[in-house]
Amino acid sequence: MKNEQAAAILQDIFQQAVDSARAGPVIPPNLPEKPRGRCVVIGAGKASAAMAAAVDAAWPEVDVSGVVVTRYGHAVPAGRIRIIEAAHPVSDAMSETAAMLIVEALRGLTPDDLVLALISGGGSALMALPAPGLTLPDKQKITRSLLHSGANIKEMNLVRRHLSAVKGGKLAVLAQPARIVSLIISDVPGDNPADVASGPTVADHSMPHDALQVLQRYDIAIPEAVRNLLNQPASPVKKVANGEFRLIATPALALQQAAVAARNHGLTPLILGDAIEGESREVAVVMAGIARSMKQYGHPVSGPAVLLSGGETTVTVNNGQPGKGGRNTEFLLSLACALQGENGIWAVAGDSDGIDGTEDAAGAMVFPDTLTRGRMSGLNAVNYLDGHDSYSYFHALDDLLITGPTLTNVNDIRAILIA
Repeated sequence: MKNEQAAAILQDIFQQAVDSARAGPVIPPNLPEKPRGRCVVIGAGKASAAMAAAVDAAWPEVDVSGVVVTRYGHAVPAGRIRIIEAAHPVSDAMSETAAMLIVEALRGLTPDDLVLALISGGGSALMALPAPGLTLPDKQKITRSLLHSGANIKEMNLVRRHLSAVKGGKLAVLAQPARIVSLIISDVPGDNPADVASGPTVADHSMPHDALQVLQRYDIAIPEAVRNLLNQPASPVKKVANGEFRLIATPALALQQAAVAARNHGLTPLILGDAIEGESREVAVVMAGIARSMKQYGHPVSGPAVLLSGGETTVTVNNGQPGKGGRNTEFLLSLACALQGENGIWAVAGDSDGIDGTEDAAGAMVFPDTLTRGRMSGLNAVNYLDGHDSYSYFHALDDLLITGPTLTNVNDIRAILIA
């Protein structure tokens, strides 16, 4: 198989997985019964604007209004629903403004009204209203430290819930006495609704001390106001009697669609899991070993085949200022180093939202000649990997995967093709 053919197959597998999680197809069949009164739409996340547009189009006869916030560059027109853009992965002033407008939209509701909460990954940063006693700079400092610490997304969102005036189910309480239905596009390993966007409509049963332990575990400097807040006793969990949530798109469903696409290309798919975590470069070494076993011995399945996986790996930066890149390009550069040009193995990895880390690429691709072409261009792959500069390496080879914002988010999608 030539590089061009393998690249086309892997890109198609990736694209079909992403398309299966788009708001247009998944919103209408998951809408609840129409309300007798108003429908107030709130939401936060990279997919929230596209989700809002789908709601507005599906219910032209319903009194629909509301506010949702999405990442800069991810907005689309949503008719009667206001769209706000804010920063990700570190909140900015618009994140705080959006949270206040969402809270305002929930005032004066009645039992006849319906609140539709459109929740997707990225909402933790995009909707940021500090808990009483904290400031936005307090939250920004903690977030920046967590992003470079190696903490996983569950740990990060645990902290965020306890530093927020709207997360951890607090928005659901504010929506009372209206009925609230949360439509959730999950981007977290395990699909726990409390972890998606830090669960603004899902009751939080963790303790403030749990969040404090996360910060201490990763040796993160804690502002005095944050420490004081997390040393307070936990408040009673307020229950919402008329609330429900629906997972409408998940990493597992996206990988199932990727498997269908692989079969259509004559490949045997093997899904390794939708919740794989760990250091990006270490996960890559493990997967390189599996790929080599398949290539040489036909175990656990014989080729032509494709290894599929999802989840959210981490990148721990402990050697100063990092270069450019995200967890997917770091995974791929480590994979290339581990494979050492093994013939008949190709790979793609990308964030399903189209943005790997903070760069403009979803991810990249690895070919049997990735390291050879790099050396011919004067690039030392190990040095780039150690400097967390994987984006620059793949950019120099023109092997980045550029999709633009996909307006959905079911976490990372990785596919390794073994001929």
